[in-house]
Amino acid sequence: MKRRDFREKTQPLVMIIPMIDIMLFLLVFFMLSTIYMVQTNTLPVSLPQAASADKETRPNVVPITVMANGDILFDKDAVPNQQLAEKIHTALAEDKNAIFVLRGDKAARYESVVAVLDLLKKSGAKRVSIATELKQ
Repeated sequence: MKRRDFREKTQPLVMIIPMIDIMLFLLVFFMLSTIYMVQTNTLPVSLPQAASADKETRPNVVPITVMANGDILFDKDAVPNQQLAEKIHTALAEDKNAIFVLRGDKAARYESVVAVLDLLKKSGAKRVSIATELKQ
């Protein structure tokens, strides 16, 4: 009986094609999972549509929402008109470059939206955006 010589070494084969498949699968998985990790901290409002709509992605964004019934929400908190100016001043004191995003419902009265814009201007807010949805 002949013994096999274990000193003979064969070169291991590196299968690169399955490794590439796994890496591409992981890349797609992480890309899709990061899309769903981003939370939208806004209230559901029926926004008007605009062809040039753009999403604000800066971290110091302060949303102000005018609901259809005329209620004003400052970052998800219902605020009377008298206290809205104080909240705006507080936000500007914390960050001079705060960006205020005005989200007005389609059914909201134009007068309510203009009153909030006027209040932002009087308070010294330099960066104000009006939220819209992309027109399809």
